[in-house]
Amino acid sequence: SRIKEEYDRTGDNTAAVAHGIQSTGRLITAAAGLMAIFFLALVFTSFTPVKILGLGTALAIAMDAAVIRGLLVPAFMRLAGNANWWAPGPLRRFHQKYGFHHERPSPATDPTAPVGPARTGDPAERVPTRN
Repeated sequence: SRIKEEYDRTGDNTAAVAHGIQSTGRLITAAAGLMAIFFLALVFTSFTPVKILGLGTALAIAMDAAVIRGLLVPAFMRLAGNANWWAPGPLRRFHQKYGFHHERPSPATDPTAPVGPARTGDPAERVPTRN
């Protein structure tokens, strides 16, 4: 989704792919590493099918993070160019009617204006009084 957001912002497919991978690469790798460690822990169980499941899943997660998401997806998106953003007519109409649309927040009128009430140096002046 970072790639799509960058493409919508700039219209440049190559820069969008590079920026999207750069901004999410560490997070994806860290998450895959944690999941692989968890599933590798299953190798130390005494039940053989669980050992096999743990090892296979850990290897699949590591391969997905390194090979597929790190190499194949960016390479394919670079080669596909603007075809990445093509959608069939019915799907495009569905997305235009029901899809998620991100609206940019409106800029503040004065970013230097204080947000809350001004604070004074005396703590007694900040305590609300009861009537």
